[in-house]
Amino acid sequence: MLISHYRCMWLVVLFDLPVDTPKARKQYTDFRKDLLGDGFDMMQYSVYYRHCASQENALVHIKRIRHIVPPDGEVRIMQFTDKQFERMEVFFGQRRVRTEEAPAQLEMF
Repeated sequence: MLISHYRCMWLVVLFDLPVDTPKARKQYTDFRKDLLGDGFDMMQYSVYYRHCASQENALVHIKRIRHIVPPDGEVRIMQFTDKQFERMEVFFGQRRVRTEEAPAQLEMF
């Protein structure tokens, strides 16, 4: 579904591509590099995003992605308006604290 009455758009590309063979890994790497070369940034592994100035500009990028999709795997593209994108909530988990090392035993001379 295209949202034509909004001016600025965010594209989010989610993909699940196989990496079980050297050829598949190369296709995965090439796909990632093509996204980066087209102005996308990594949000998470296999999730990339970019801002587009208009719906027409977003369609140009969608068309490019459609032509670079590897033969195996799955690629999804979601479109968000600026307002929808800014309402995204991001949660960070607490990093695990390294457990303390056991104290060294007292050494006697």
